[in-house]
Amino acid sequence: MIIIKTKREMEKMIEAGNKLGKIFDLLAPEIKPGRSTAEIDKLAEKYIRESGGTPNFSLEDGYKWSVCASVNSTLIHGIPSKSVILKEGDILSIDMGNLDKNGYNGDACRTFAVGNISDEAKRLIRCTEECFYEAFKVLKPGRHLYEISMAIQRTADKYGYSLVKEYGGHGIGREMHEDPFIYNYYSPEMGLGPYLREGMCLAIEPMVMAGKSDIITLQDGWGIVSADKQLTCHYENDVVITSDGAIITSVDSNVKRHLQELENESKE
Repeated sequence: MIIIKTKREMEKMIEAGNKLGKIFDLLAPEIKPGRSTAEIDKLAEKYIRESGGTPNFSLEDGYKWSVCASVNSTLIHGIPSKSVILKEGDILSIDMGNLDKNGYNGDACRTFAVGNISDEAKRLIRCTEECFYEAFKVLKPGRHLYEISMAIQRTADKYGYSLVKEYGGHGIGREMHEDPFIYNYYSPEMGLGPYLREGMCLAIEPMVMAGKSDIITLQDGWGIVSADKQLTCHYENDVVITSDGAIITSVDSNVKRHLQELENESKE
């Protein structure tokens, strides 16, 4: 059942998301060669708690870390580790969330370059972020849920990349994972899905793979990696749908740059 939020609840979602977004800007300069993913995890926990929240990933059954730290061919759910040391040319996806003191959740992800990365890695990151912002354009009352999936699929196809089928976006609110599930790919037999409505709060998270879409679960039971060991990328933001369109709540410098680009496009 999709939970429609009141205006006051939407305000609380924006508050929680804004706090989470700012943490990406605090983490960005710390993501560099020689750092362990465990160090990044500890920093994220510190920043989340200082913002008045609780790392909601650590509230999930069996997961005791504050972030998922996924390097290169690890698509999602990489466990932070002292033994995973970042090196020049890596790409690192930091997926994290906060249960704010106001009772509402944030959940977002960025894929960071570690030092100088290859042109192909840059292209993959660009595609994944573009997948989100093409989906963002359809987030208006009266459009359909699976138009989000269509936009993600269309963008990945343009770049020649694959999309994971087993994982996708979701509703968000008092719980980190709520209905609806948002497919990260599209096939015509899916139809259009339910209408988008004012008050829907969604976490949209394209997961893009440079190679094939086949995945393997690591022995730790969490990490999801590309079966062909090709690079993977993950990007996620929370949005609230208003009568006029959508608002991204998890705002950092990355989001501000993209929104400025969209504004410039609209003026052309």
